[in-house]
Amino acid sequence: MAIKIYKGTTPGRRNMSGYSFEEITRDKPEKSLLTSKRSRAGRNNQGKITIRHQGSGHKKQYRIIDFKQRDKINIPCKVISIEYDPNRTAYIMLVNYADGEKRYHLAPSTIKVGAELIAKEKAKAQVGNRMALKNVPPGYFIHNVELQLGRGGQIIRSAGSKGKVVAVEGDNAQVEFPSGEIRLVDKNCFATIGTVSNIDHSNVSIGKAGRNRWKGKRPAVRGKAMNPIDHPHGGGEGNQSIGLKHPKTPWGMPALGFKTRKRKYSDRLIVKSRRLKKKSNLT
Repeated sequence: MAIKIYKGTTPGRRNMSGYSFEEITRDKPEKSLLTSKRSRAGRNNQGKITIRHQGSGHKKQYRIIDFKQRDKINIPCKVISIEYDPNRTAYIMLVNYADGEKRYHLAPSTIKVGAELIAKEKAKAQVGNRMALKNVPPGYFIHNVELQLGRGGQIIRSAGSKGKVVAVEGDNAQVEFPSGEIRLVDKNCFATIGTVSNIDHSNVSIGKAGRNRWKGKRPAVRGKAMNPIDHPHGGGEGNQSIGLKHPKTPWGMPALGFKTRKRKYSDRLIVKSRRLKKKSNLT
């Protein structure tokens, strides 16, 4: 996918870039696979803000994506179109199954309209096919990986991301994630062959603050620009650093180098931590 560079006709346009949408083949989504999506603006069911800096944003409808494909095992399908999805960074593809049902799937990076795909325990290792991890050839890129059997793809779903099966031992497969972490996953869990589409997403330059507002991101005020009552970094005459203070959150918790992850039962499945791996083999 190519990046479109805008002409610098205004200060906001000067450093702005966007998608060329070369891969998109259809403008309007499938109506039967749409549902309404209400904006929560970072608030919980009591109306209290639990995530700051969220709100406004363009109205959008949710595309129902089939991350499981468990009830479509051994049923072939054909790619009808590749579409833009405002709810995620990756593109999606509309497929038509042999039984006549249409569904949305995450689109791999090199998929083309007309491609014939299938989900089965042992399928041909071609881009877009979905199969059990135990049958994926080592070294092939994968995405939309299940972590729990039958739950559907939960990880490696963002634009340009990819994983890899390192080895299969006993009941588990060793899967390398984009972060460099190697983790044990049940070898009967399913994954899709290929890299997630929209690889150049990380190269897009937003260009202006208003474009982030369209995405529902509100401005973030620096702590040192606040008063002492509002933030631990606040106060002082004029613009100055936080001095000898250690960086803190607005609620006084350390913001850098402070471990917040609690011990999880699933930590035993980590073969190699992403913290210890400086560079991933997936690059």
